[in-house]
Order: sequence, then C-alpha cells, then structure tokens
Amino acid sequence: MKKILNHTLIGVLAFIPIMVIVQIVLFVKDRLTDLFQFVYGYSDNYLVTFLLFAASFATITYVGHRVSMGRFSIIAMFEHLIERIPLLSTIYRVTKKLVNMIAGHQLQEPREVVYIEYPKEGIWVPAYVTNKTEDRYVLFVPTSPNPTSGFAVIVHESKVVKSEMSIEQVTSFIISVGADFEKVSEIAKLPK
Repeated sequence: MKKILNHTLIGVLAFIPIMVIVQIVLFVKDRLTDLFQFVYGYSDNYLVTFLLFAASFATITYVGHRVSMGRFSIIAMFEHLIERIPLLSTIYRVTKKLVNMIAGHQLQEPREVVYIEYPKEGIWVPAYVTNKTEDRYVLFVPTSPNPTSGFAVIVHESKVVKSEMSIEQVTSFIISVGADFEKVSEIAKLPK
C-alpha cells in the first residue's frame, strides 16, 4: 500500500509543471476571448473586429516604443495624477519599481544575485539585489517554490557573496526547490 501511495504522489508531482502551463494558457485564452467578445460586441463584422484588434496592437506597441525611449506624455500625465492620491501612489510606485527590477529596466545598476547566510551561519540562500547604498545592500530573499513571496533585508556588503547566476536562473532554482541549479560550481566558492 505504501508503494502505491508513493507512486501516486510521484505521478501527481510529475503533472504539476504541466498543469501550471495549462492553467497559464487557459488564463491567457480566457482573457483573449473576453477581449474578442468585448470588441466583437461593437460590430458583428469580422473585418471591423480585426481592424480594432490591429489598431489596439499598434497603439500598445507604439506606447511601448515611446516609453522605452523616454517618458511618454500620456503615461507621465497618468503618473502625475496618481502621485496625488496617497494610497494609490504608494502601490503604483512600488509596483513600477518591482516590474522594472524584474524586467531589467533599472537605469543605475544591473540586476544582481548574491548569497547570504540565512537563517544561521553556514546556510546560504540566494537573494536579489534590489538596491544598494554605500556599503549596504537591500536584498529580497525569495522563498520556495514561489519566488514572489519572501522578505526584504538590509545587510553589510561584507555579508554577501556575489553570484554569477542571472535573475532567471535563480528564479528557476527557487521554483524547482533547488532541482534546477545551473551554477553548481558556485557551491565550492561559498565560505564554510
């Protein structure tokens, strides 16, 4: 009986990555279907629907291009309006910084990954560098298997060991609960 339960658990775990991908695809499909029904509600003509989609795509692409080149006036006006609303300004500012960090649009410093000793000496965990001031690092330490949960810490630069892992590699490491570790050679470099 124990062997059957073991095989069942292994089977369930084997399907988890597939189900996550299926859920993401279904979510995207549902959002596109909702958008199509919203646009198609204006006209029962497929040509008009296609033209509305094409215009929306072109507009979003143009805004993305302008934002990547500098500030886009409509976005700047929206940000100026949001800055005047106390709670929303905080949420917007923090969300924008997180998106820029993950997307790699930080202007001052490239994204870094470091190791810190946590929860006690001799135990090393990877952390994202979110900010740096003089000799202090502000780090986000993600928790497995969800790298968006975790906690922020401030540590002295002498307490961190720099990693060669990219944000994507450490995220994969966290999600896989350590099974996907591309920089195994870094383990030997960590102090004992």
